[in-house]
Amino acid sequence: MTDDAFPRIRSVGTDGLLVSFADRLSEPANRAALALRAAVDRAGWSGVEETSTSLVSAYLRFDPLGPGAENLRARLESLLAERDWTTADLPDGRRFFRIPTVYGPDRAPQLAEAAELAGMSVQQAIDSIAAARVRVTTIGFAPGQPYLGELPEQWDIPRQSALTATVPMGALVVAIRQLVLFSVTTPTGWRHIGQTAFRLFRPDSETPFVLRPGDEAQFVPVAPGELANMDDDPDGGATSEVIR
Repeated sequence: MTDDAFPRIRSVGTDGLLVSFADRLSEPANRAALALRAAVDRAGWSGVEETSTSLVSAYLRFDPLGPGAENLRARLESLLAERDWTTADLPDGRRFFRIPTVYGPDRAPQLAEAAELAGMSVQQAIDSIAAARVRVTTIGFAPGQPYLGELPEQWDIPRQSALTATVPMGALVVAIRQLVLFSVTTPTGWRHIGQTAFRLFRPDSETPFVLRPGDEAQFVPVAPGELANMDDDPDGGATSEVIR
């Protein structure tokens, strides 16, 4: 395994190893990261204390007083050699969420701008986003906040050059063929194209992060009045089912 090839194993600090499958987001690389992490979790290797994934990488944190980095690296190299991880099955237990979303102008102030950048009318943009069944590629930036993708190529639009001062919790934003559903109120450089009432971060719950890497979602259009009626529902009217 050469330094410029993928998959690539690198050290992270004194107690971590990072296995990367690409240097930018793609469906196969994200699939590989999710599948490898699940395989490591199933294996229950001694000394591994935590695993997680990013867009294209799997991270392992280990006990520095345990078997050691070289031992773990050797096990990873052996596991990676077993198969092509970019074609591996995704982990079991994933869920598919249908999340009610308002795409109207007051709740989606940058939809028209995003649609123009994507070369679409506003209605075409709504239809495109609403039809997309996207995967949670990673959780990051804020507690429980999912990045979802990839969208069709038309949505390879850039981030803004300046920040929007704030978007509300539940905001759906878009850039670089990805959607982000905001778990908190925050500034952003991504364009606000929709609004949900879905509460992603529930600190008092046994599962405070509702969505997990590998889950899938579809953002179903609803009228603004329907969303207002869902504000007291933590799920914001969303439904979910286990992916078979």
